[in-house]
Amino acid sequence: MATVIQTDTARPRRRRLLGEHVPMEGESGLYTQSWFPICMSADIGLGEVKGFPFLGGRVIAFRGTDGTAQVTSAYCSHLGADISVGKVVGNHVQCPYHMWEFNREGICQKTGSGDPAPRRASLFAFPTQEKHGLIWAFNGEEPWFAIPDWPFPDADILTDTQEFPVPMNIDPWIICAQTPDIQHLLYLHKFDLKGPNPEGNVAWTDHSMFYDMDGLWGSRRMTIRAGIVGTSIFFQTGTLDGRWFGFMTAMGLPAPSQSRLFSVFAAERTEDEAEVRAFLEEARLHEVAIAMEDSAIGQTIHFRVGSLTRADATLARFLDYVRRFPRAHPSAEFID
Repeated sequence: MATVIQTDTARPRRRRLLGEHVPMEGESGLYTQSWFPICMSADIGLGEVKGFPFLGGRVIAFRGTDGTAQVTSAYCSHLGADISVGKVVGNHVQCPYHMWEFNREGICQKTGSGDPAPRRASLFAFPTQEKHGLIWAFNGEEPWFAIPDWPFPDADILTDTQEFPVPMNIDPWIICAQTPDIQHLLYLHKFDLKGPNPEGNVAWTDHSMFYDMDGLWGSRRMTIRAGIVGTSIFFQTGTLDGRWFGFMTAMGLPAPSQSRLFSVFAAERTEDEAEVRAFLEEARLHEVAIAMEDSAIGQTIHFRVGSLTRADATLARFLDYVRRFPRAHPSAEFID
């Protein structure tokens, strides 16, 4: 008797085609070496210290009496007390437990008992910069690129810095990936291009990508240059209905798969400051409305690289950019 082999032709076997893996933040204990905002400048007054989550651990930001802000690891190298409940003494930060004092380089300068400070007693001092109304920390020993500047001197512009109303439960670079995802701009946001598709003219460096775009969103004309710097900064300059404005989204990284978002808007100064402030608010509401179209997707997406098509060429190059981005975690033993 012949053997009959039955096949289910109605349900063909499916093969999943996944693209090359892109490392997530915190994978293998490493994070991209980018600038990340820790808090707003206004959060840290003169002589104040506060604690914040960062890279899955805890850091402090403090401002000395000379007005300079610094970000360091939070836990005292003596017995691990959280220095965020301590205080600022001059330009040092003091642990509340045994009154050890640390300078902005993280080096212990004195102990409460008067004993000499142990040579290894230190905090991790992050490269810190205060810019665009934010206090930033760089994940690394030395920054290898700069936070971008507006195309006008600071004295000639007004800015408005706020925290975005919707945090995201994904890594900052995944939010950044929306910018090189040209299909997403055209189909989800429904930009009506009045110039060429930006797909064909993208400028890349080892730490950034930018393109020009001219189009309508709703009834508003936007002629802009937009892009990504590092893995945590969306940066845009251009015009809204013919008037210049700047827009930046800065993404903090409290922990893997978490992003704390800040927005910065800039406009040229005039003698009528109230009118400029009104324009900044108008531009902010316009950009927030666009961003809110991504909100539900950002909160629910399980990001993984699947089968890409020719229309994904710029996105695919950005994913390669993220794969190649330097990764490290030199503060790990200090902040965990």
